[in-house]
Amino acid sequence: MWTWTGVLFRRIGTLLLTALLGGILGATLVRFAPGFGVDERELDTRLHEDSIQALRRSHSEERNVLQFYASYLAGAARGHLGVSHSFGRPVTQLFAERLPVTLRTVALGLAGGWMLGLLLALPVVRLRGWSFDFFASSTSGVFLCLPTAVVAILFLYFRGPVALAICVVVFPRVFRYARNILVQTYALPHVLTASAKGLSTLRILLWHIFPVAAPQILALSGVTVSIALGAAIPIEVICDSPGIGQLAWQAALSRDLPVLVNMTLFVTLVTLTANSAADLATKAFETRPV
Repeated sequence: MWTWTGVLFRRIGTLLLTALLGGILGATLVRFAPGFGVDERELDTRLHEDSIQALRRSHSEERNVLQFYASYLAGAARGHLGVSHSFGRPVTQLFAERLPVTLRTVALGLAGGWMLGLLLALPVVRLRGWSFDFFASSTSGVFLCLPTAVVAILFLYFRGPVALAICVVVFPRVFRYARNILVQTYALPHVLTASAKGLSTLRILLWHIFPVAAPQILALSGVTVSIALGAAIPIEVICDSPGIGQLAWQAALSRDLPVLVNMTLFVTLVTLTANSAADLATKAFETRPV
C-alpha cells in the first residue's frame, strides 16, 4: 500500500539524483567532444598574444570535469549558474530572456496537439466508419513519418507559427494512442450495455468511457511534454525563434559548457517532473473512491 508522502519523497529524490547525473554526463560529453577548448575568437588576427592566452586560460578550469561540476553546483546553490563564453553574459539572464518564449510555444503546441488528436480520435470511435478512420489514420501517419526538421522547414517556407509546428509533431502521437485506448474501452461490456439502453453519447463518454481511459491517457501526457520540448530545439533553430532551443544550438556550436550544462539540467528536470506528475495523477485517479 503506497502513501502520498512516501511516493512524493521518492520521486523528488529520484528527480534530483537523475538531474545531477544528467548534468555531469552532459559536461563529460561536451568536455571530450572534438574541438573543445578551441575558441573561434583566437582566429582574429587583430588579437594580441596576451589576449589569446587569456582566452585559453578562461577554458582551463573546464578541462577537469569533476572540478568544474563541483564548482558549478556550489555556484548554483547561491543562484549563480555561470557565465556564457559565447554570449559573454550570465546564464541566468539568457534563460530569463529566452525561457518564456519556449514555454509559451511548447504550451500552445501541446494544447493544440492534444485538442487535435482527441478531436480526431473521438469521431473515429463513435462513427465506426472506415472512411473517416482511414482519413484520420492516414493523415496522422503522414505527419508521424515527417522528421521534426522537415516540419520546421515547411513552416519556415510557409511562414507558419512555431507553436503550430510543435502541434503537428505532437498530435499524431496523441491520436494514435487515444484512438486505440478509446476503441478498446468502447468494446467493454458495460459501455455496450449503456449504449444499448439508449444513453446519450455525452453521458457515455463522461461516465463510462473517460473514467476507464483516463489513467492510460494521463500517462501519455508526461511523454508528450518531452516530445514537445525536444521538438522545440530544431524548430526554434530553423524558424529563428529566440527561445532556449536556439540558445542550445548556438551553445553547442561554440562548446559553451556553462550553457550546455544548464540546458541539460533544465531538460532533465522538466522531463522528470512531467513524467512524475503524470504518474502521480494516474495513481490518484486509479485509487479514487468510486
